[in-house]
Amino acid sequence: MFTQIGAKRESDFSEPLGMLGDCHKRIRFFLNDLARLAESAEEPLDGTRRVALERALRYFRESGPRHTADEEESLFPRLRAIKDARLDETLEKVRELEADHERANKAHDAVDVLGARWLAEGVLGGEEAARLRALLRDLSELYEHHLDVEDTQVFPMAAFLLTEEDQIAVGREMAMRRGIAGEIVGGGVRLAGVPREIRLARE
Repeated sequence: MFTQIGAKRESDFSEPLGMLGDCHKRIRFFLNDLARLAESAEEPLDGTRRVALERALRYFRESGPRHTADEEESLFPRLRAIKDARLDETLEKVRELEADHERANKAHDAVDVLGARWLAEGVLGGEEAARLRALLRDLSELYEHHLDVEDTQVFPMAAFLLTEEDQIAVGREMAMRRGIAGEIVGGGVRLAGVPREIRLARE
């Protein structure tokens, strides 16, 4: 993905909720890319499509689980720890989101198996191609609702109710999942032993 001139900068670990929202943009991008590629799964892969397929599959294999852990292990438990009646509806949504994660994980596992076969053989048979397209349609429908709920309901409520200390802790845990040691200070991130060019390791 390329950054457009004039586009809003992406968030860093000092803005964990913003980072989660930025990740949603990548989920949509790579899922759309997979769906586009799958339309011609019965045709032999050329070099350009192979690179795009490998990149999209790698994103969901490596970055997807980290994003889920960011929510289920760092964000959601802190929301549950807040005693505030305004969170009741949000926490009900959170339970639904966790169920979505389970469904999505199973679908991504199946997509990854078919994708690996496609890469190995250069082409998928008609039945396998149809199965891949059906899985991606289901994922697209799931994510359309799932990401909207998080972006418009859960994350805004979290931004309103989580303390600054909680948000710093979420950001620190997100960095640690990506193998990055750092200190969040003064609205920014001081990363230890990490070159400046990778300060924003966002996936």
